[in-house]
Amino acid sequence: MLPKPEPFVKPDMIFSVSDASALLKNVVETAFPEIRIRGELSQITHASSGHLYMTIKDTNAAINAIIWRGTPVNFKLEEGMEVIVTGRFTTYPARSNYQIVINSIEMAGVGAILKMLEERKRKLAAEGLFDASRKKTLPRFPQTIGVVTSPTGAAFQDIQNRLRERFPVKVLLYPATVQGTTAASEVAAGIEYFNKMNNVDVIIVARGGGALEDLLPFSEEIVVRAAAASNIPLISGVGHEPDWMLIDFAADVRAPTPTGAAEMVVPTKISLIQELDNLSHRLNTALTNQIIALKRDLSAINIKSPKQVLMEQSQRLDDLARTMNIVIDKKLQYVHQRIELMSRFPMILSNRLTSLNQSINHMGQMLNSLSYKNVLQRGYAIVRDGDNKIISTSSATPSSIEFADGILKL
Repeated sequence: MLPKPEPFVKPDMIFSVSDASALLKNVVETAFPEIRIRGELSQITHASSGHLYMTIKDTNAAINAIIWRGTPVNFKLEEGMEVIVTGRFTTYPARSNYQIVINSIEMAGVGAILKMLEERKRKLAAEGLFDASRKKTLPRFPQTIGVVTSPTGAAFQDIQNRLRERFPVKVLLYPATVQGTTAASEVAAGIEYFNKMNNVDVIIVARGGGALEDLLPFSEEIVVRAAAASNIPLISGVGHEPDWMLIDFAADVRAPTPTGAAEMVVPTKISLIQELDNLSHRLNTALTNQIIALKRDLSAINIKSPKQVLMEQSQRLDDLARTMNIVIDKKLQYVHQRIELMSRFPMILSNRLTSLNQSINHMGQMLNSLSYKNVLQRGYAIVRDGDNKIISTSSATPSSIEFADGILKL
């Protein structure tokens, strides 16, 4: 229990209202030049003048508070948020009340911040903003990269340096503050700008590491919704590996650092060369195997040449001629036997001999006519098509003509 101060105003003193108000104001401001208060925010009002009015309360009491325009606030103030404020007590005579003028404000510990982020995460996840089906694939070889970050921060320099080392591309910067009350709106505006202009292949939202309170703009709803609505693939490179912001869940890809984002968006020259070498080796191997297989298939095919077909046909004619000679020889033997038997009959024999001679002559003519060479000598020709087959109709297309003295190719 705080000690009760001794009274210094005498009972017989009479003050005007203004004097009494001024005296009270002086007492309060002198007694409380600086004070830290922990409580819950409520009735937050943004005045047209730029000042912020609110109430800090707990279960038993409430205190009016004011943040003058220009006082830095690193996160968005929301109803029900538990905070610790640092400021000074003063009075407002026009309304006969007291208030605290806040010089700085912070969330009441990491636990309170994480609780707020978890509640916001559940709300946005329920709307489907973090669904995997919304994620877009990063382009393999982007030509232009848009970066939303502070132009003076180390994050932008790290991204540029890493891109130059790996695979230089065109970089467009949308300058945005990455800390403070305006950071969230500026980052969201950068994302929307690149989508409206459609002048980049991928967007990187980046910021270096910092305290959890400093990274809060990247968990504001306006930023998360802008990232989820982006038609251009978006990489979140905010903070360091352990840090996580709600933009990480809405982005298509989350990088551990701004430098990591640059590494994700473009390949290295060495990796590209190695990939090309591997593809070349695989292509050569596949072509070699295919050629070997084709050679094997061709070797298995038995294709007869036209000359071979002609020789086979000639051999068949030779076999037929030999068979006919055997038959004729047998016939002659039979005739000679008959002649011997009929030697005693000269007239009959003479007539028979004449008949046999005619038969022999006829058989000789037949023998000669069986050879296609003799047919060619008489002015005939053999017409064949492209498959070396003999053509017997006028509708077929001739490929060669064989005469007695050679073959004419058409």
